[in-house]
Amino acid sequence: MEFLLPVLVGALYALCMGLIREPHRRRFNAIMVVGAGAAYLSGGGFGGWELLGTAVITYVGYRGMESWTFIGIAWLMHTAWDLLHHLKGNPILPFAHDSALGCALCDPVIALWCLRGGPSLVGFLRNGPAARRRTAEQLPPA
Repeated sequence: MEFLLPVLVGALYALCMGLIREPHRRRFNAIMVVGAGAAYLSGGGFGGWELLGTAVITYVGYRGMESWTFIGIAWLMHTAWDLLHHLKGNPILPFAHDSALGCALCDPVIALWCLRGGPSLVGFLRNGPAARRRTAEQLPPA
């Protein structure tokens, strides 16, 4: 459950984001990933490198204001940062030892959703299998 719960949190995040209409959904997610990039600043696990990491994720997140791809890349960068912090033993939440690992499991789920263009999963689930078939039929041949 320790590994499944963060994945479910990432999926729930993507599902809930479907309640926000485009282009606001993309911009909101750009802000979210920039905020996540700053999560480690108070811990100082990597000293001055924390500032550089935050600055890079902030820049990539800013580019995400107009591009889902950049938002997905920023979440993957945050995943790498999470893994480094977990290996160093410097969690996001000081009272939750494996919080950085949990974040490293959650973030790629969000990143994959972003790299798919941040689609609304609410409508996708609401319309059921027929909508999924129509969507697949509308895709150009590979």
